[in-house]
Amino acid sequence: MKPQRVWTGLMALTATLALAAGLSGCSAKATGLSPLVWQQQLNLPSVQQAEQLALVLTEQVEETEFHWFDESRQRAVPALLFSPKQAKGKAALLVFSHGLGGSKERYAYLGQYWASQGYYSLHLQHEGSDRKVWQGSRLLLPFRLMDAADEAEALARVQDVRFALDQFLASDVAKAVDQHQILMAGHSYGANTSMLLSGAQVEQQGRLVSLKDPRIKAAILISAPPFYNDQPLAQVLADVTIPTLHITTTEDEIKVPGYYSSPADRLELFYAMASPYKVMAVFNGGSHNIFSGWRRNDETANQNKVIKAATQALSAAFIEQVVKGDGSALQQWEQQHKAVLADFIRSDMLALR
Repeated sequence: MKPQRVWTGLMALTATLALAAGLSGCSAKATGLSPLVWQQQLNLPSVQQAEQLALVLTEQVEETEFHWFDESRQRAVPALLFSPKQAKGKAALLVFSHGLGGSKERYAYLGQYWASQGYYSLHLQHEGSDRKVWQGSRLLLPFRLMDAADEAEALARVQDVRFALDQFLASDVAKAVDQHQILMAGHSYGANTSMLLSGAQVEQQGRLVSLKDPRIKAAILISAPPFYNDQPLAQVLADVTIPTLHITTTEDEIKVPGYYSSPADRLELFYAMASPYKVMAVFNGGSHNIFSGWRRNDETANQNKVIKAATQALSAAFIEQVVKGDGSALQQWEQQHKAVLADFIRSDMLALR
């Protein structure tokens, strides 16, 4: 895997430099609202209303922090677990990997929603590429970003997930988890990490090497970046045979000095993915950073809430399809969210395109 060609996370350079923690997005199921009413309410410019609905969601979820340390690598692996307060039997586990400059709290709106639906969500913090990259001299920021995006850190993130899974599954908390139903999820740089664990191959010493973890049964890839190496994309992704959900927007564009990635890159990756069952949702509007959990108070705030709430419901429907084999929720989601979608593709629709 060549450092200059790996997804470096520099796509996230346009992301917020203010990594204030906070929750946005809430559960329609938790409030008893229908998806349509929920979407309409999210369109209302009421910050107080959104905060009240978020409070309802948090009351259904427990949060547990872990402070693991990998002695073999001398690297801390903090994690935050979102659990349902009223679990019913063993439930699936999601492991979430944040984007460049993120944290274990950054995507809480997803972890809380998944927990409110009865699942467990373990959010890791990758210390070599977390929020600390934004700290210190701005003159040295480019160098910190380069370190966070190099080959060593990309591989270290994969090891973080393996280590955290080992630690968590050996804990008492994991007794309530179905260890045969583990899904990987991530945004941006975290989607890259998720793909590596799902079977995407990297180039090392002139040959492709797999970092696949067989415990991962499906993957949710949000704003997934393309892989850069000398091999055709389809060859790099040939071993990703688990179900995958891809989420992006029509404006999921990255434009920074020395690097550009168009929204078409997400589609190219989706089509090249070898997964026999794969789904892609392309939302109308919304930037690359819209999924990061960053609160906004500008004219795009309502749009962000709608897309993030739709992402919560879509991911939950996909999990239900993977875990229970029930695709009705996914079909219902598509019908209810046509107004915010530019495109929606399932693997069974590809032959028609």
